[in-house]
Amino acid sequence: MSFFGSLDTSASGLTAQRLRLDVISQNMANASTTRTEDGGPYKKKNVVFEQIQNEVGTSFSSVLNKKRQSGNNGVRVAQIVEDQSEGTLVYDPSHPDANAEGYVEMPNVNIIDEMVDMISASRSYEANVNSFNSMKSMFTKALEIGK
Repeated sequence: MSFFGSLDTSASGLTAQRLRLDVISQNMANASTTRTEDGGPYKKKNVVFEQIQNEVGTSFSSVLNKKRQSGNNGVRVAQIVEDQSEGTLVYDPSHPDANAEGYVEMPNVNIIDEMVDMISASRSYEANVNSFNSMKSMFTKALEIGK
């Protein structure tokens, strides 16, 4: 993998994990939202990643670029999907969103699971920062050797 390819890989990981942290924050902020614009309780969202593939076209420059870049170039967010599992029913007949029996469907967000996901995402982000900084340091040392 080339120097710039490794920086691209780390940068793509940073971008993907930042978006994952944003989605986790949105889930936590809406953990008690019982009415959305769609009419039901908030549904948890999950981020799906995919590997970035080097697309090779038929032009000379695209083939040349493919030869210059080896391996993958990181990760990207493929999609953000809504978790369709049902939330818990809580008996609260005074709640404005209660059904005829007095039950309110709560969002399917578990705060503890979201905190675990947040720790995982922040550690992945930190690992990408460390990788990026290590590559910068190696490049700087290589330049010093050439002096």
